[in-house]
Amino acid sequence: MPQTLLDGLTFPEGPRWHDGRLWFSDFYTHRVIALDEAGKAETIVHVPQQPSGLGWLPDGTLLVVSMLDRKLMRFAGGVLSEYADLSGLATGPCNDMVVDGKGRAYVGNFGFDRFKDEPERTASLIRVDPDRSVSEATVELLFPNGTVITPDGKKLIIAETIGQALTIFDITEDGSLENRGVFAQMPEMFPDGICLDAEGAVWFANPRKGYVARVFEGGRIEHRIDLAEGRGAFACMLGGADGRTLFICSCTGSGPAAATKMDGRIETIRVDVPGAGWP
Repeated sequence: MPQTLLDGLTFPEGPRWHDGRLWFSDFYTHRVIALDEAGKAETIVHVPQQPSGLGWLPDGTLLVVSMLDRKLMRFAGGVLSEYADLSGLATGPCNDMVVDGKGRAYVGNFGFDRFKDEPERTASLIRVDPDRSVSEATVELLFPNGTVITPDGKKLIIAETIGQALTIFDITEDGSLENRGVFAQMPEMFPDGICLDAEGAVWFANPRKGYVARVFEGGRIEHRIDLAEGRGAFACMLGGADGRTLFICSCTGSGPAAATKMDGRIETIRVDVPGAGWP
């Protein structure tokens, strides 16, 4: 059973292991937080329009997805500023992101506002290049969510939560996505945040069923870790000094009601295979 490293959060999301700490967003306190393995937390920056996905440019500059105004923000020198406006392509609140080794950011969005009872519709994955130009990397994704890039930089895998699948693309030299395929079809599962390990397997969080699991290309699930009764798993990240600590973002529910519950947690458990690729 996973152990609690930090509690009292509203809704933790977008976990990333970086520079010896776990970085994540706490939605409803509008904070980006860095957490060490001893459980000491530091607030890095407040993002007024709700932070989500995190990533770093090659020079170490932090990028943060600003959900509600559909922007990508830059945090450097203690100053939060706009890096790119995604609102022309994002048809719903922006969410997860991966930044590759060349500084290209791939940003998802809901496609619709699920908390305003808008009808479901597909969404684009948005690419922001190092020159800050914004384009559609691919279209017609069913709630694009957690995203990873393989260590060779040649494949991108993304969780389609409503589509109940992990979808894989080839990444071309200029960052375009081609040859869309199915990494794993996941009936009755709703993959959210994901991370990649050194054997090419993907750990995914299943918020509706309350577990994280490890899946190989083709759909074989090798390992499943259940959370305590009533808790959902919303994202996961491999990290720690040896890359073998699995950090899990958990909560009893999602949406604005989570703001007052304050029962979000970062939970941890040790696994055998270390993390790999991006993030």
